[in-house]
Amino acid sequence: MTTTAETSGSAPAAVAATQAPQSGDLYRPSFLPDLLIAALGRNPDKPAVYIGDLALTAAEVAAEISRYAQAYASVGLRVGSRTAMLAPNRPEVLFAMGANMITGCRSTSLHPLGSVDDHVYVLTDAEVETLVVDEKFADRAAVYLERVPTLRQVLTFGPTDLGPDLLALAPGFTPAPLRAPAVGPDDVGGLTYTGGTTGRPKGVLGTYRNAAAMTHIQLTEWQWPDEPRFLMCTPLSHAGAAFFIPVLLRGGCLVVLPGFEPGAVIDAIEKYRISATMLVPTMIYVLLDHPKLATADVSSLRTIYYGAAAMSPARLAEGINRFGQVFFQYYGQSESPMTVTVLRREEHDLSRPERLASCGRPVPWVRVALLDDDGNEVPDGEPGEICVRGPLNCGGYWKLPEQTAELFRYGWLHTGDIARRDEEGYLYIVDRKKDMVISGGFNIFPREVEDVLSAHPAVAAAAVIGVPDEKWGEAVKAVVVRRRGVTVPDDELAAELTALVRDRKGPHHAPKTVDFTDSIPVSPLGKPDKKTLRARYWSTTARQVN
Repeated sequence: MTTTAETSGSAPAAVAATQAPQSGDLYRPSFLPDLLIAALGRNPDKPAVYIGDLALTAAEVAAEISRYAQAYASVGLRVGSRTAMLAPNRPEVLFAMGANMITGCRSTSLHPLGSVDDHVYVLTDAEVETLVVDEKFADRAAVYLERVPTLRQVLTFGPTDLGPDLLALAPGFTPAPLRAPAVGPDDVGGLTYTGGTTGRPKGVLGTYRNAAAMTHIQLTEWQWPDEPRFLMCTPLSHAGAAFFIPVLLRGGCLVVLPGFEPGAVIDAIEKYRISATMLVPTMIYVLLDHPKLATADVSSLRTIYYGAAAMSPARLAEGINRFGQVFFQYYGQSESPMTVTVLRREEHDLSRPERLASCGRPVPWVRVALLDDDGNEVPDGEPGEICVRGPLNCGGYWKLPEQTAELFRYGWLHTGDIARRDEEGYLYIVDRKKDMVISGGFNIFPREVEDVLSAHPAVAAAAVIGVPDEKWGEAVKAVVVRRRGVTVPDDELAAELTALVRDRKGPHHAPKTVDFTDSIPVSPLGKPDKKTLRARYWSTTARQVN
């Protein structure tokens, strides 16, 4: 017999059972660890990654990630542990990256080409506790143990005197099914440091929400070949994760080179019948100028993804003529990563040459506006700062509340990039807001001058900066790399380039001086390093404006 108390209690319980919960896992989206597990499980017996002569199936990668995650746990790593990694491309980097995701660590990557002082700054600012290093960086890691107050242990790829050797520790564990960590959308999975073009690098808080949004947009908006064979020639620890998961979910595999060497890249395209790759513009320029390309079979390429820096329209047209209509541009930044806008393959139309200067149109998963300094949208055709709303945006800056407030002022993420929008919705970036040159009261965007210079047949690459000038405040200076075989005297070529800019853009944009150099300095990620370039000309001044 049912009592009154039991009856009265059962109705609310039944109702409660049918109501949607206010929290918990019912509506939890898939984050990057979930996507990694799904990607590795989709085609377990197919090759997932080639590194040199080593080919690993997805199941083998999953097994190694499991071993590494257990090794992490054995030395005390858990959800939220603050880790960093410094290593060249090798299979174990993938395993450690996967272990970071599965464990739920907050990871920071150190570029192998970075300086000791830069690494010490990042490790100290990020309050890193555990550093994973290749044995070749053992001497550096010993310095970091002395100079970084929070660093308590070093794990290594190979035997050293610093700490546990992951190559010996991980094989002692039996692989188990991968399980995603208990994390929320606003938890921080990565701390990425900006290039520091205007001062000390800032730590960008990469949340599980914005990392998943980036991958979601890649899978839905990017033009992937069927079962892509993807060539990666930049550090796995930086760009690898951004491409590894989408490639596997598309049924493809990743071919990894130790680094970017143009001859090796061309050879790999032929050997592996590469169908997709990612290159920054400076890499594309080098490939186009390499003599091996003239006879190479690169017909397997279906998509060349490019981004990270602006590309010369003239050189892009040259690339289309050589490789075909295979280019796909993505635009973003650490704060709103990789894919705020895209310019699709078919939009790289040589019959519309002006379009080649565009970074494309916003993807539908974010909202984009061009704002003035007061937060108002500017009319089409007028320059405004690209500002973004949506799940792609980061969580702000680590330990920098004022800079975070500035980043999100007026309820938008401010990219610092100035662009114009045409009547069809395409955006044209004219420059970084802080790179603008003010000469004689005129605002000059270096990108516009660089595009004109790069159209000259003698120019392989160009960078434009403002330099101190008593008359103009700042004067426009062009730093130019000649194409191979060009023998025109410096003064004649400088005069031609100055006249070309004066004719195309007007006298205020024309360089006051032109310097010739063997190469444009680039950051470890391949972007033109305007900070280093300016330092050559501003070293005797107390500030970087005049």
